[in-house]
Amino acid sequence: MEQKNRSMFAPQSLLIYYFSGTGNSRNVARWFADEASNRQIPSRLVNIARTDRMSIPPPDPGALVAFVSPIHGFNYAPVMMYFIMRFPRVRNAVCLLNTRAGMRIGRWVTPGLTGVAFYLASIVLMLKGYSIRAMVPVDLPSNWLSLHPGLNERTVRYLHERNREKVARFAQKIFSGRRVYTALRDIVQDALIAPISLGYYCIGRFVFAKTFYASAACDRCDVCIKNCPVKAIRVVDDRPYWTLKCESCMRCMCTCPRRAIETGHGFIACVSAAYALVMYGISGIVMELLPAALHIEALGFVARNFLFFLILAAAYRLVHYSMRVPFIGRVMVWTSLTSYQFWGRRYRALND
Repeated sequence: MEQKNRSMFAPQSLLIYYFSGTGNSRNVARWFADEASNRQIPSRLVNIARTDRMSIPPPDPGALVAFVSPIHGFNYAPVMMYFIMRFPRVRNAVCLLNTRAGMRIGRWVTPGLTGVAFYLASIVLMLKGYSIRAMVPVDLPSNWLSLHPGLNERTVRYLHERNREKVARFAQKIFSGRRVYTALRDIVQDALIAPISLGYYCIGRFVFAKTFYASAACDRCDVCIKNCPVKAIRVVDDRPYWTLKCESCMRCMCTCPRRAIETGHGFIACVSAAYALVMYGISGIVMELLPAALHIEALGFVARNFLFFLILAAAYRLVHYSMRVPFIGRVMVWTSLTSYQFWGRRYRALND
């Protein structure tokens, strides 16, 4: 009877939607499709950055639908989340996968954190009538050079080999009709970082968008603009300019032929110092002017973050134009950790 019930859930075909910055999620999608091919299950891969995200055709009945996306700030990438929200209402089975910040200590792969990604996506999809068959995180190399040094080639290769095997094992279980909820092992730590997930989605991602800049090494080849999966980079004053649509997927930085794209660590430190000085100067005055009834911490939190973002946006535009001055351009590079060899190894997923 158990075998019969499993066979009822075996997919007739596989439809994979993925979003990928530097190639991790693309690889997971391909590995998953390879296992389907080994079982003679027809599969189709769809890169959502290259498809119409406003008019999405419903999947075929009996198809297993998979969504694969990197984790950005303990969420699915916003472009994937918006895609899921617009996805048609049908009753197919769904498999959720993510790629998150894997590291390595000896032979041990240190897992990243998924945060609220699976849970928010599952709620949206279940309300649309889908059955969640699997939630599986994949700990591929982290590419977020803004926050940590780049990984060496040996570590990258090791993580690819280990996780390719993991995806193959998971796929075999799914295609045999089993449910796989590996993500639930991390539910406690994911719940603990849920407030950070919310903060990143509402504020943090816009802050990160305003930390990228092109140094004087930029020759305006426009590779970053042409390859940006969410069209977040435009030309302002004859220089690449990052808009608030940026998802910090790191494709621009990691594929720039001139290594001209950096993260402004010194810039964000100066903006934070300026914000602290402004708050120190005006906080007492504002509190005296406001009625006691408006001394609400939640309102204060929103107001402080809004003020920080205003200062950041103004400073970003000012620095963007000021980079024409060679000295300012050099200072930006000197104060960017991504410009140094020990930190700034650019990352591209192995194309295997």
